[in-house]
Amino acid sequence: MEKELHNELPYEKFLQKGAESLTDAELLAILLRTGPLPDQDAPQAHRDCPALALAERILALPAGARRGLSGLSSLSASQLQKVRGIGEVKAVRILCVTELAKRIALGQRIELKAFPGPEAAARYCRPLFAGDGMDVEKTVLLLLDGKGRLIHEMVLSIGTVNSALVSPREIFLQALKYQAVFFMLVHNHPSGDVTPSREDADLTKKLAGLGEMMQLLLMDHIIVSEQGYFSFQEAGLL
Repeated sequence: MEKELHNELPYEKFLQKGAESLTDAELLAILLRTGPLPDQDAPQAHRDCPALALAERILALPAGARRGLSGLSSLSASQLQKVRGIGEVKAVRILCVTELAKRIALGQRIELKAFPGPEAAARYCRPLFAGDGMDVEKTVLLLLDGKGRLIHEMVLSIGTVNSALVSPREIFLQALKYQAVFFMLVHNHPSGDVTPSREDADLTKKLAGLGEMMQLLLMDHIIVSEQGYFSFQEAGLL
Protein backbone atom coordinates (compact mmCIF):
# COMPACT_ATOMS: atom_id res chain seq x y z
CA MET A 1 0.00 0.00 0.00
CA GLU A 2 2.85 2.35 0.92
CA LYS A 3 4.59 1.62 -2.39
CA GLU A 4 1.40 2.46 -4.31
CA LEU A 5 1.09 5.80 -2.50
CA HIS A 6 4.72 6.65 -3.26
CA ASN A 7 4.15 5.92 -6.95
CA GLU A 8 1.36 8.48 -6.98
CA LEU A 9 3.26 11.35 -5.34
CA PRO A 10 2.78 13.72 -8.30
CA TYR A 11 -0.89 12.71 -8.36
CA GLU A 12 -1.24 13.52 -4.67
CA LYS A 13 0.46 16.87 -5.25
CA PHE A 14 -2.02 17.59 -8.02
CA LEU A 15 -4.96 16.90 -5.70
CA GLN A 16 -3.53 19.11 -2.96
CA LYS A 17 -2.13 22.04 -4.95
CA GLY A 18 -3.50 21.85 -8.49
CA ALA A 19 -1.96 21.18 -11.91
CA GLU A 20 -0.12 24.52 -12.00
CA SER A 21 2.03 23.40 -9.06
CA LEU A 22 3.48 20.45 -10.95
CA THR A 23 6.75 20.45 -12.83
CA ASP A 24 6.84 19.29 -16.46
CA ALA A 25 8.23 15.92 -15.32
CA GLU A 26 5.52 15.51 -12.68
CA LEU A 27 2.77 16.21 -15.21
CA LEU A 28 4.25 13.65 -17.57
CA ALA A 29 4.70 11.15 -14.72
CA ILE A 30 0.96 11.26 -13.97
CA LEU A 31 0.24 10.35 -17.60
CA LEU A 32 2.83 7.55 -17.59
CA ARG A 33 1.55 6.18 -14.24
CA THR A 34 4.34 3.61 -13.89
CA GLY A 35 8.01 3.19 -14.65
CA PRO A 36 10.79 0.61 -14.23
CA LEU A 37 12.28 0.32 -10.77
CA PRO A 38 15.38 2.57 -10.54
CA ASP A 39 18.75 1.54 -9.16
CA GLN A 40 19.29 1.61 -5.42
CA ASP A 41 21.68 4.55 -5.74
CA ALA A 42 19.05 6.65 -7.55
CA PRO A 43 17.65 9.77 -5.86
CA GLN A 44 14.96 9.10 -3.27
CA ALA A 45 12.32 10.86 -5.39
CA HIS A 46 12.99 8.44 -8.23
CA ARG A 47 12.81 5.41 -5.93
CA ASP A 48 9.56 6.71 -4.48
CA CYS A 49 8.08 7.37 -7.91
CA PRO A 50 9.58 5.40 -10.81
CA ALA A 51 7.22 7.16 -13.23
CA LEU A 52 8.88 10.46 -12.31
CA ALA A 53 12.31 9.05 -13.11
CA LEU A 54 10.99 7.79 -16.43
CA ALA A 55 9.43 11.17 -17.23
CA GLU A 56 12.73 12.96 -16.58
CA ARG A 57 14.57 10.57 -18.91
CA ILE A 58 12.04 11.28 -21.66
CA LEU A 59 12.31 15.05 -21.22
CA ALA A 60 16.10 14.76 -21.44
CA LEU A 61 15.92 13.18 -24.91
CA PRO A 62 17.41 15.44 -27.57
CA ALA A 63 14.87 16.56 -30.16
CA GLY A 64 16.73 18.68 -32.66
CA ALA A 65 18.26 21.55 -30.70
CA ARG A 66 15.82 21.23 -27.79
CA ARG A 67 14.94 19.04 -24.87
CA GLY A 68 11.92 19.10 -22.60
CA LEU A 69 8.28 19.58 -23.46
CA SER A 70 9.00 21.67 -26.55
CA GLY A 71 10.88 18.75 -28.09
CA LEU A 72 8.31 16.01 -27.42
CA SER A 73 6.38 16.63 -30.62
CA SER A 74 9.53 15.97 -32.64
CA LEU A 75 10.07 12.51 -31.18
CA SER A 76 8.76 9.44 -32.97
CA ALA A 77 7.23 6.36 -31.37
CA SER A 78 10.37 4.36 -32.19
CA GLN A 79 12.59 6.96 -30.51
CA LEU A 80 10.43 6.94 -27.40
CA GLN A 81 10.44 3.15 -27.22
CA LYS A 82 14.23 3.14 -27.00
CA VAL A 83 13.84 4.44 -23.44
CA ARG A 84 13.67 1.61 -20.91
CA GLY A 85 10.13 1.49 -19.59
CA ILE A 86 8.45 2.93 -22.69
CA GLY A 87 6.46 0.45 -24.72
CA GLU A 88 4.02 0.97 -27.53
CA VAL A 89 1.14 2.01 -25.24
CA LYS A 90 3.12 4.69 -23.40
CA ALA A 91 4.66 5.97 -26.66
CA VAL A 92 1.22 6.31 -28.25
CA ARG A 93 -0.10 8.06 -25.12
CA ILE A 94 2.72 10.63 -25.20
CA LEU A 95 2.29 11.33 -28.91
CA CYS A 96 -1.47 11.74 -28.49
CA VAL A 97 -0.88 14.28 -25.73
CA THR A 98 1.48 16.30 -27.93
CA GLU A 99 -1.06 16.22 -30.76
CA LEU A 100 -3.78 17.40 -28.36
CA ALA A 101 -1.53 20.25 -27.23
CA LYS A 102 -0.96 21.25 -30.85
CA ARG A 103 -4.69 21.25 -31.62
CA ILE A 104 -5.51 23.20 -28.46
CA ALA A 105 -2.93 25.84 -29.39
CA LEU A 106 -4.37 26.13 -32.89
CA GLY A 107 -7.91 26.30 -31.53
CA GLN A 108 -7.05 29.06 -29.08
CA ARG A 109 -5.56 31.39 -31.65
CA ILE A 110 -7.36 34.70 -31.57
CA GLU A 111 -9.03 35.39 -34.89
CA LEU A 112 -7.70 38.81 -35.75
CA LYS A 113 -9.74 41.14 -37.91
CA ALA A 114 -6.47 42.65 -39.05
CA PHE A 115 -2.82 42.31 -38.12
CA PRO A 116 -1.80 45.47 -36.25
CA GLY A 117 1.88 44.67 -36.68
CA PRO A 118 4.55 42.01 -37.22
CA GLU A 119 4.48 40.85 -33.59
CA ALA A 120 0.77 40.03 -33.81
CA ALA A 121 1.29 38.14 -37.07
CA ALA A 122 4.21 36.17 -35.61
CA ARG A 123 2.19 35.30 -32.50
CA TYR A 124 -0.77 34.23 -34.62
CA CYS A 125 1.31 31.97 -36.86
CA ARG A 126 3.64 30.43 -34.27
CA PRO A 127 1.24 27.55 -33.38
CA LEU A 128 1.25 26.53 -37.04
CA PHE A 129 4.91 25.54 -36.64
CA ALA A 130 4.61 23.95 -33.20
CA GLY A 131 3.54 20.52 -34.44
CA ASP A 132 6.91 20.00 -36.07
CA GLY A 133 8.76 21.30 -33.03
CA MET A 134 10.29 23.99 -35.24
CA ASP A 135 12.69 21.32 -36.54
CA VAL A 136 11.61 21.65 -40.17
CA GLU A 137 11.45 24.89 -42.10
CA LYS A 138 7.87 25.64 -43.07
CA THR A 139 6.46 28.59 -44.98
CA VAL A 140 2.96 29.97 -44.37
CA LEU A 141 1.13 32.32 -46.74
CA LEU A 142 -1.37 34.83 -45.32
CA LEU A 143 -3.71 36.48 -47.82
CA LEU A 144 -5.35 39.76 -46.82
CA ASP A 145 -8.08 41.99 -48.19
CA GLY A 146 -7.86 45.73 -48.78
CA LYS A 147 -8.35 46.46 -45.06
CA GLY A 148 -5.62 44.07 -44.00
CA ARG A 149 -8.06 41.40 -42.82
CA LEU A 150 -7.10 37.75 -43.16
CA ILE A 151 -9.14 35.98 -45.83
CA HIS A 152 -7.08 32.82 -46.27
CA GLU A 153 -4.04 31.07 -44.83
CA MET A 154 -2.16 28.05 -46.09
CA VAL A 155 1.06 26.13 -45.61
CA LEU A 156 2.96 26.97 -48.76
CA SER A 157 5.89 24.61 -48.36
CA ILE A 158 7.60 22.26 -45.96
CA GLY A 159 11.32 21.94 -46.43
CA THR A 160 14.33 20.43 -44.73
CA VAL A 161 16.10 21.69 -41.63
CA ASN A 162 17.79 24.30 -43.83
CA SER A 163 15.29 25.51 -46.40
CA ALA A 164 11.72 25.59 -47.65
CA LEU A 165 11.02 25.71 -51.34
CA VAL A 166 8.73 28.64 -52.11
CA SER A 167 7.15 29.12 -55.51
CA PRO A 168 6.28 32.75 -56.36
CA ARG A 169 3.93 31.36 -59.00
CA GLU A 170 1.94 29.45 -56.37
CA ILE A 171 1.75 32.55 -54.16
CA PHE A 172 0.24 34.70 -56.87
CA LEU A 173 -2.09 31.96 -58.11
CA GLN A 174 -3.49 31.63 -54.59
CA ALA A 175 -3.70 35.40 -54.17
CA LEU A 176 -5.68 35.78 -57.39
CA LYS A 177 -7.92 32.86 -56.47
CA TYR A 178 -8.93 34.50 -53.19
CA GLN A 179 -8.89 38.03 -54.62
CA ALA A 180 -6.32 39.21 -52.09
CA VAL A 181 -4.96 42.74 -52.08
CA PHE A 182 -2.02 42.16 -49.72
CA PHE A 183 -0.08 39.08 -48.69
CA MET A 184 2.38 38.15 -45.95
CA LEU A 185 4.93 35.37 -45.82
CA VAL A 186 5.87 33.75 -42.50
CA HIS A 187 8.44 31.02 -42.05
CA ASN A 188 10.55 29.57 -39.26
CA HIS A 189 14.26 28.98 -38.83
CA PRO A 190 14.87 25.60 -37.15
CA SER A 191 18.15 26.89 -35.70
CA GLY A 192 16.26 29.45 -33.61
CA ASP A 193 18.27 32.30 -35.15
CA VAL A 194 15.79 34.58 -36.90
CA THR A 195 18.47 36.50 -38.81
CA PRO A 196 17.43 36.42 -42.48
CA SER A 197 19.61 34.49 -44.87
CA ARG A 198 20.67 35.78 -48.28
CA GLU A 199 18.01 33.50 -49.79
CA ASP A 200 15.37 35.05 -47.52
CA ALA A 201 16.38 38.55 -48.59
CA ASP A 202 16.47 37.62 -52.30
CA LEU A 203 13.03 36.01 -52.11
CA THR A 204 11.59 39.03 -50.33
CA LYS A 205 12.98 41.40 -52.95
CA LYS A 206 11.65 39.23 -55.80
CA LEU A 207 8.15 38.91 -54.29
CA ALA A 208 7.95 42.62 -53.53
CA GLY A 209 8.89 43.47 -57.13
CA LEU A 210 6.48 40.99 -58.69
CA GLY A 211 3.74 42.11 -56.32
CA GLU A 212 4.09 45.75 -57.33
CA MET A 213 3.72 44.83 -60.99
CA MET A 214 0.57 42.84 -60.23
CA GLN A 215 -0.85 45.38 -57.76
CA LEU A 216 -0.66 42.71 -55.08
CA LEU A 217 1.56 44.07 -52.34
CA LEU A 218 3.83 42.12 -50.02
CA MET A 219 2.97 43.53 -46.60
CA ASP A 220 5.73 41.71 -44.73
CA HIS A 221 8.01 38.70 -44.64
CA ILE A 222 8.43 37.42 -41.08
CA ILE A 223 10.85 34.83 -39.73
CA VAL A 224 9.84 33.22 -36.44
CA SER A 225 11.39 31.02 -33.79
CA GLU A 226 9.86 29.69 -30.58
CA GLN A 227 10.58 32.97 -28.81
CA GLY A 228 11.42 35.72 -31.28
CA TYR A 229 10.81 37.00 -34.78
CA PHE A 230 12.33 39.14 -37.53
CA SER A 231 10.23 41.41 -39.74
CA PHE A 232 11.52 42.74 -43.06
CA GLN A 233 8.94 45.53 -42.85
CA GLU A 234 9.93 46.44 -39.28
CA ALA A 235 13.62 46.43 -40.25
CA GLY A 236 12.92 48.88 -43.08
CA LEU A 237 13.76 46.34 -45.76
CA LEU A 238 10.38 46.52 -47.47
